[in-house]
Amino acid sequence: MTALYITLGVIGGILLIVLITAFVCFYLTFYSKTRDPNELAEYRIPPGKAYLPFRDEMAAWIKQAREMPYTEMEIRSYDGLTLRGRYYEKEKGLPIEIQFHGYRGDSDRDLSGAVLRAFAVDRNALIIDHRGSGRSDGHVITFGVKETRDCLAWIDHAISVFGEDVRLHLTGISMGAATVLMASGENLPPQVKGILADCPYSSAKEIIKKVIRGMGLPASLLYPFVRLGARLYGGFDPNDAEPIKAVKRATVPIILYHGDADGFVPCEMSERLFDACASEKKRLIKIKGADHGIAFSVDKENYLKTLNEFIDENRMR
Repeated sequence: MTALYITLGVIGGILLIVLITAFVCFYLTFYSKTRDPNELAEYRIPPGKAYLPFRDEMAAWIKQAREMPYTEMEIRSYDGLTLRGRYYEKEKGLPIEIQFHGYRGDSDRDLSGAVLRAFAVDRNALIIDHRGSGRSDGHVITFGVKETRDCLAWIDHAISVFGEDVRLHLTGISMGAATVLMASGENLPPQVKGILADCPYSSAKEIIKKVIRGMGLPASLLYPFVRLGARLYGGFDPNDAEPIKAVKRATVPIILYHGDADGFVPCEMSERLFDACASEKKRLIKIKGADHGIAFSVDKENYLKTLNEFIDENRMR
């Protein structure tokens, strides 16, 4: 009997360690704390040496976007969260980009410059705060699993607000790019005319394991705890975030941008996405010397030139 108690105690201890480890992994990877309004009011610029040359420009973009006229929008997600966005209109009747930001970013930080980029190619812009980010509700970031459903809901909302004749383009950066690529594999309405994905990852599993390895930790050992934590405490499976599979069902035109010096999401991921993409109208643009998420900042001229070419080639004006 004593041996049984000891065995049960050992099993219970191991189980407790597993659950605690899974929770810590979930908290560090997927949990988003409540956003402080004062913090949101600050100009949040990504940290790191690669961004230093562009800090003033990024801050100017944020300031300009905040001062421009916009309309606040919100929707209710399938699981009851209020998701928020801001609509910027250059000219009534132009195509509209629905834009999605990156991991632990927000629409202010990641998309203020994208509004101006959209205006430069004669498009209006609807910039979105993902669930668990910015001004939207929620505390869990799901690497595109639930965000893809939110993307589809924003498409429906845009059609209901702007009418059946609206022309929509899905655009995103980093996790937002992965999200719109995952949406490409869904049954999109005819109003969606194209997709722009800037520095996307090919799968959540691979990018998470890469980050773990970059911390000097054993990815093969820790990733199962990350996945278990997501399933137990976040209600999703990160293995379901696989843009590489979704693009095999894509039919709309897709243009990919990626910096060839990206130290976070390797450029090779966009290369694999391009090769896997089933769309007959696709293009991959590599921006020389650009680190993660700053391809537009590094080479605006080439970025806009190639985007305009893609728009004209596929009659997306």
